[in-house]
Amino acid sequence: MKIMKKLQFASDYQEGAHPNIINRLVQTNMDQTPGYGTDAICASARKRIQEACQCDASVYFLSGGTQTNATIIGAILSSYQGVIAPTSGHVSVHEAGAIEFGGHKVLPIPSTLGKITAQQIEQYMQDFEHDLNHEHMVMPGMVYLSQPTEYGTLYSKAELSAIYSVCKKYSMPLYIDGARLAYALASQQNDISLPELAQLCDIFYIGGTKCGALIGEAVVMPNPHLIPHFFTIMKQNGALLAKGRLLGIQFDELFKDNLYMHIGDTAIQYAQKITQTLKENGYPLYLETVTNQIFFYVNQPLLDRLSENVDLSFWEKADETHSIVRIATSWATQAKDVDALCKLLKEAKQNLM
Repeated sequence: MKIMKKLQFASDYQEGAHPNIINRLVQTNMDQTPGYGTDAICASARKRIQEACQCDASVYFLSGGTQTNATIIGAILSSYQGVIAPTSGHVSVHEAGAIEFGGHKVLPIPSTLGKITAQQIEQYMQDFEHDLNHEHMVMPGMVYLSQPTEYGTLYSKAELSAIYSVCKKYSMPLYIDGARLAYALASQQNDISLPELAQLCDIFYIGGTKCGALIGEAVVMPNPHLIPHFFTIMKQNGALLAKGRLLGIQFDELFKDNLYMHIGDTAIQYAQKITQTLKENGYPLYLETVTNQIFFYVNQPLLDRLSENVDLSFWEKADETHSIVRIATSWATQAKDVDALCKLLKEAKQNLM
């Protein structure tokens, strides 16, 4: 099956922005507003997010995920502290050492399908405290997780509650990276609402870049006093956008009429359809699909055949002859492209049998 234009399923941030956002940006283009997020539109967006989270949180708008992670982690930790994170966590492997560049060490815990457990964190802290040389070591100062994880898996309410209990026991803030949070909220396997998430961590961010915005992430601090002078810290880190209303507009639209709560619905539906096609045609799954990321095994000839017509994301080598690849759907994925992909997956497998 030869397709004139390659299908794009390598990531979930290949399109621009939701039409509501583009229209609002155009409509307000010539409006004059104060800078640095002090305008009325940003205030409206903050209020909408507070209402959605059902708490009087502090809300800040930053432009990208790595910038957000580095700014928050650097603001929370003392100079002698590090951040506990899954080995597969974004801060551990896909941020070019941004946390270390800021002077802090990532303290990795082995993850299973992207997740770590309360028991692992407890054991890490016990081992640290009982080490006779712990005063010569980097002290764990916070815990980093993501929801969904890098593998598209989800923490359950019970799992997150247990992790948060351990974090509170050791006075370590729990920070949750929500780059793809919209897809977690849309998943039928998810049992954590946005208000519950705000109760089960100390700070998190609501992803915009991968969830319908042009750019932007919204940091939510349920405890407004967690990081004093965070506005100034953002400025120091180059994370304070002068034309802050450009971010405020996007989140004002995303949280109008519950758009954010449903923007991931079709991505989940299409991911399930693609997953079913993979199963029906004998593609082994690496893990069960619960959000918008699909991981499966292919041999090299099959990968070469698929790559002629579709952009996939290579994830890792499984063995000498097989790779794990990822397909990602998004809020903007089109039905016709999903149908074409499903047909391609079927024909590619048949042609190599």
